[in-house]
Amino acid sequence: MAETEIESSEIKSKNESVKEEIKFQYFSYLFMLFTIYLGSLFIPALLFIWYMIFFFLPNFLEITNFIELFTEFKPLIALTSMPLLLIGCYLLRLFLIAFITRLFYKNSEKKFPTKDGIIPRNFPSKTLKYYHIRSFLIKYGKNSFMKGIFQWLNIWFSTFTGASKIGKGTTFEESPSNDKYIEVGKNCYIGVNTALASHAVEGVFGNISYFKVKVGDNFTAPAMNIIGPGSEVFDNAFLLPLASTPKHSVLKGNNYYWGLPLRKIFRKKTMEFLDISIEDLEKNKNIEGYRDNPPLPKSKSEEDFIISKDSSPTEQINIDSDIDKIDINTLTKEDLALDFTTSSAISRVNIKFLAVYIPIFWLSGMVVTIVFYTFTYYVQIWYIFAFFLGLMVFLMWFIFIMASLFFSKLFLILINLIHKPKEGIFKAEIGDTDFEFWCLRNELKKIVLWLIRNWPLPWMDIIAFKWFGIKMNLSSTMWDSWCDAEFIKLGDRVIIGQCATVMSSMVVGKYLLIKEVIIGDYAVIGGDSTIAPGTIIGKDSVIGAISTTTYNQIIEPGWIYFGVPVIKLKENKYADLQREILMIRDVDEEKKFEVEHEVNVDEDKKDLV
Repeated sequence: MAETEIESSEIKSKNESVKEEIKFQYFSYLFMLFTIYLGSLFIPALLFIWYMIFFFLPNFLEITNFIELFTEFKPLIALTSMPLLLIGCYLLRLFLIAFITRLFYKNSEKKFPTKDGIIPRNFPSKTLKYYHIRSFLIKYGKNSFMKGIFQWLNIWFSTFTGASKIGKGTTFEESPSNDKYIEVGKNCYIGVNTALASHAVEGVFGNISYFKVKVGDNFTAPAMNIIGPGSEVFDNAFLLPLASTPKHSVLKGNNYYWGLPLRKIFRKKTMEFLDISIEDLEKNKNIEGYRDNPPLPKSKSEEDFIISKDSSPTEQINIDSDIDKIDINTLTKEDLALDFTTSSAISRVNIKFLAVYIPIFWLSGMVVTIVFYTFTYYVQIWYIFAFFLGLMVFLMWFIFIMASLFFSKLFLILINLIHKPKEGIFKAEIGDTDFEFWCLRNELKKIVLWLIRNWPLPWMDIIAFKWFGIKMNLSSTMWDSWCDAEFIKLGDRVIIGQCATVMSSMVVGKYLLIKEVIIGDYAVIGGDSTIAPGTIIGKDSVIGAISTTTYNQIIEPGWIYFGVPVIKLKENKYADLQREILMIRDVDEEKKFEVEHEVNVDEDKKDLV
């Protein structure tokens, strides 16, 4: 018996220490991408070329009489139908993107259906493989719809492909996080950068929590909200900005919610935040959250409850008599310390800096022109030209981006020879050499990074960042995050979540701060988080979602930090936790309870869990 226990303990210890690199099937990913890209472009390209050669060219471009262009029937039809054809080809291409993506997505679901569960990341499995495939499949189509001129079609795309289920009348603003495995009811509003996160990565060698997010009807999330994996939100739940919930939370609805983590908000806080009157609030007294307070006073006027902006502090009326008054004489230096969480930005953009784009675009355009001229010179048969047009457009766009990156690097080398970048605190004003050259460097890199970020291959931005001077390797990932392009060092397999911001520089008031950011091996930065200049993040540490570090903050290795600003929460032991136990959180009742759940992994890999 003792020998069996020792053997079992050794096996468990061995399994807990399993850390195997995940090998991505890049060839399969590229095959799916090019099939979607070229397949969706082929038919619209044929239609456009046919229209140009057989209708627009003879009926408009070859008309020699200028007056006939606007008096004859066919030239007028050709002129007015051109923009309609362009829009039609664009919509046709979007439909084909969705259709081909649907075929791939349905096929992946047929081979290995999506299901709730914890997916281990410390060894490969079919579950992990198809999770990554579906994540990649949905990305290009989602970006094509979300960043296109018909952004509202993104909801149709998600429903049509089978990635999500979204009800009628629901609106999604731009957010890179709402991609798959979510169910949303009718008449909901999902604001900018709000994430209905069906998945959460808990460490490079840890777990992926992958559970469907269910949202009822008439749900409102204004901006920068996160609903964690496995959460269920019932009808008529209204979130205030930044209100977010962890995994497996339940919101009964019929109420307002706020905070990190979110909780019910009562009428006084609603009045303060929304700046509404008693009469407005009384109209909504049927909302459940307001019933647990005494009725609002009727004898007092609205002015008795609203602090006048014009009155002096002694004339202001406090709503709550039990609110602690702040004695300014007791405030310490720490109380008045700045919280460096502003975004990195140029306080004033000068037109002279934008002039650097002209030679970059001109030189890059010349390279593309030479390639296109060579293509048209050797390929003069129209149907062969049409067949290869999609690939040629893709290639020319790629060449233009890479040429822009190359020439930007040449200009950057020249600029750095004139004035070498350095760390420090500088005045953010015209005339300060360090500030002006910082502005110039940012403008030089900005356009290329924007071009690459809108390129179908998501890992291309790593090449650009390395080219511009960030010390990192291809093992790290930046999922739709924003990162400064200098004075940053990333270790191995760093994960930077969606909408996160990593800054080595920022403007605070009248000053520009530049300080190197160091992120250790296997660190994870959660979505919508902000990393301030000078931050040092230790190995195996985790920054929770919607968190911020402060200037020069040091994050200890192997710990989880969370908050605004972040504080040490607990040791990072996610990779060794029991994966079959879920913690369900009832937001309204403020209760927690454990539920067992089957681990989402292949049967032949169960012994590794």
